[in-house]
Amino acid sequence: MPALSQNALFGMGNPLLDICAVVDKDFLDKYGLKPNDQILAEEKHKELFEEIVRKFKVEYHAGGSTQNSVKIAQWMIQQPHKVSTFLGCIGTDKFGGILKKKAEEAHVDAYYYEQSEEPTGTCAACITDDNRSLVANLAAANCYKKEKHLDLEENWKLVEKAKVFYIAGFFLTVSPESILKVAKHASEHNKVFSLNLSAPFISQFFKEPMMKVMPYVDILFGNETEAATFAREQGFETEDIEEIAKKTQSLPKVNKKRQRIVVFTQGKDGTVVTSGNEVTISPVLDIDQSEIVDTNGAGDAFVGGFLSQLVYDRPLEECIRAGHYSANVIIRRAGCTFPEKPDFH
Repeated sequence: MPALSQNALFGMGNPLLDICAVVDKDFLDKYGLKPNDQILAEEKHKELFEEIVRKFKVEYHAGGSTQNSVKIAQWMIQQPHKVSTFLGCIGTDKFGGILKKKAEEAHVDAYYYEQSEEPTGTCAACITDDNRSLVANLAAANCYKKEKHLDLEENWKLVEKAKVFYIAGFFLTVSPESILKVAKHASEHNKVFSLNLSAPFISQFFKEPMMKVMPYVDILFGNETEAATFAREQGFETEDIEEIAKKTQSLPKVNKKRQRIVVFTQGKDGTVVTSGNEVTISPVLDIDQSEIVDTNGAGDAFVGGFLSQLVYDRPLEECIRAGHYSANVIIRRAGCTFPEKPDFH
C-alpha cells in the first residue's frame, strides 16, 4: 500500500458544533420542521437552540458536513495523521475551542479562519425515530473570506499539496468564489474535485453558483431527494434516479481527461453510480432496524469512506464499498462518531 502524504485530501466548508437531541413531534411542529430535512435557521428558529438544550437531553458533537467527511476519511486511513486538511471559519469562543480540540483528536489538519464578530456556528439535529431534521445557524461559518484566508500563501500551499478535493454544496451559500478558485486549480492540474448536492434548498436557491462550479466537478455526490430536486431545477423531465444520474454525468465539463462520476445514495436502497457509460446499483450493507441509533451523518460518512480509498487511487467499487462500510458504522452510534479503529478490509 503506497504511503500517503500529509494534506493529500483537502476539504473546505462550514465548521459547526452539532447539538443533537431526540425530540418529539410537537417540537418539530412548533418550529415548522419536516422530520427529514436540512435548512438554514431563520428568525423564527432563534428560540429553538435554547429550547432544545432546556427541554431535551442534548449531546454536542463536532459537525459540519465537509468536516465530518474529511474526519471520517482520516479515521479510515489511520496513518499517517493529517492526510485530511480542513478550512473553515469559527468564532473565538468556547464552541470554537471545542471544534479545534475535536479536529486535533481526529488527527485532521484544520486551519480555521478565526474572527470575533460572530460566534461559532451550530446545528440543531432534531431526531425523531430514524429521521433527523437539521437546522443550521451558520453564524461564524458564514464569515469565511477568500482574500483573508484561502488566498494567504501558507493556506494556498495546502491546496497545491492536495490531490483530492471535497466540498459540500452547503459552502456555496458562504463563499462560492473560494470553491471556484479551488475547483479551477484541480481542473488545471488534473486533480480530482468532488462536490455534494447537500440539500434540496441548495439546488433550488443557489442554482447559479452551483452551476458555475459544476463544469469542474469530477465526482458529484447526493441522496435520492437531492437528486430529484436537482433534476427538477435543471428541467431534466424525469424522476428516474438512474436517468437523472446519466443526465447529470453528461452536463458540460472542463477537464475532459476525467469523465464525471455521479454517486447517489438512497438510504437502505442501493447506491446509484455512473461509471463509464454504465449506471450500476451497489447494494448497501444489511442492518437490522433496531441497530440504527442515528442516521444523522450517514451521508457524510459515506463520502468520508469513499474519499479514504480515492486518495489511494483505488477502483471505484472499492470507494463505494468503503463508503457503505463507514455509513454502516456511523448509523449505529449517536452523532457522527466512530470507534477507535475501522474494521474495513
